[in-house]
Amino acid sequence: MVETSEDVKATKSFRKGALVRVNRASYINSVELTASDQSPPDYIFEGPGEILAVKGDYAQVRWRRPVPDVWLRVDQLESWA
Repeated sequence: MVETSEDVKATKSFRKGALVRVNRASYINSVELTASDQSPPDYIFEGPGEILAVKGDYAQVRWRRPVPDVWLRVDQLESWA
């Protein structure tokens, strides 16, 4: 069987301390949204959030607001510019 580009999952790698934001399209179409608030806060899409830890496919993100840290899938994050 030959792998196509659709079969290969694109993975991103982030390091501790990287500044990120959530990719709206990836998050809105995810299973995680169904398990949490149906109207996520805008600050997660605007950024920046700082990565505190990376374990497997998940990263712990701290926002510059008085809110709890969250674990998000790495493929739902993008670099903040």
